[in-house]
Amino acid sequence: MRVMVMTKGDAADEGNSEPTTEMFEKMRVFNEQLVNAGIMLGGEGLQPSAAGAKVAFSTAGTTVVDGPFTESKEVIAGYWIWEVSSLAEAIEWAKRCPFDPSYGDSQILEIRPLFDMADFAQTVDADVLAKSEQLLDPTSD
Repeated sequence: MRVMVMTKGDAADEGNSEPTTEMFEKMRVFNEQLVNAGIMLGGEGLQPSAAGAKVAFSTAGTTVVDGPFTESKEVIAGYWIWEVSSLAEAIEWAKRCPFDPSYGDSQILEIRPLFDMADFAQTVDADVLAKSEQLLDPTSD
C-alpha cells in the first residue's frame, strides 16, 4: 500500500526557523533508512505558504488567494510517499522520525493511504481507468 506522510507544523512559526545542521543530519539518516528499507518512494520539504497560492472553486467562480495562509493553524511543511505493507507499518516508521523542538511543540505527521486506480474499478469505466494509468505511468504499455 502507498501512503502519503505529511509533516505538519504550527502556521505561526512557518518560515521563522531553518533546520539546524544537527537536525538536517538526523533527517538525512532517517531518509536513508527509509530508502534502504525500500519504503521511501519520494518526498520533499515545502517552502512557506507565503511562496504559494490557493485556488478555490465555488458556485460563484474560481478565486486565487496568494499566501501566506494566516487563517490556517497548521501548515504542511513537507511530505513523503512510502510503500508499506500496512498502515501499522507506516505508523511504526513515522514514530522513528526525528523531532526538532525548535519548530514548536505542535509537530504532527499525518498518514493517509493513497488511492490506486483499482480502487475505482467499481465506479469508473475501464477505458477511463486505463487511460488514467497510462498518464500516471507513461512507461506502461
